[in-house]
Amino acid sequence: MNKPELILVAGPYRSGTNDQPELIAANVEHMSQVSLQLYRMGHLPVMGEWFALPLIETAGSKEIGDAVFNEIFHPVAIRLLDKVDAVLRIGGPSQGADEMVRIGLEKGKKAYYSIEEVGEG
Repeated sequence: MNKPELILVAGPYRSGTNDQPELIAANVEHMSQVSLQLYRMGHLPVMGEWFALPLIETAGSKEIGDAVFNEIFHPVAIRLLDKVDAVLRIGGPSQGADEMVRIGLEKGKKAYYSIEEVGEG
């Protein structure tokens, strides 16, 4: 049994979606399902989207990729990297998720590339 960890789940959000809402929602659902698995394994998962999306809406973003969106979306996840123990990289190609792993490693965080690597908390 490992120590429970606070783990940032990093996967594609917009990548490969052409900004189609139903495809973005499927990406978020996948990250949420993995987060639930981590929780049931004894860890505390976190997704940048859980913080960023309500802030983006409150700040008045009109569309994905506008100035307000870009001001908040990735910067929130980068701030979260100071608080987490590890990053779990899931899903397909994503420059943003890869950036979270790279920055996390620079900050001395663990990086996992499958849920099986994480182990029980």
